Amino acid sequence: MSGLKLPARLRMDGARAAWAQMSPALRAEAAQVLAAAGREVRLSAAELKDFDSSALSLLLSAARQCSEQGATLKLTDTPEKLRELARVYGVAELLWPPAAA
Repeated sequence: MSGLKLPARLRMDGARAAWAQMSPALRAEAAQVLAAAGREVRLSAAELKDFDSSALSLLLSAARQCSEQGATLKLTDTPEKLRELARVYGVAELLWPPAAA
């Protein structure tokens, strides 16, 4: 499975449309992952270049949706600026949980 990808632009004016498109795809991906005895739904942020705090809201919604289905959201190829924004808003640990020691 190739996983899902975030768009190149994710700002307040397009966040609702992005979620409307992403939510069903995320649900379907989680179902496929769980059917294959997996636990992680991969979401690549490699193409994400232009974003604001609404990207964090969308990612938190995605993580919650995966969790409700019994899967874990795994964000990959995350831009450092997005990680920094998550730290500023105090949600980094929700999106990138610390590795178990």
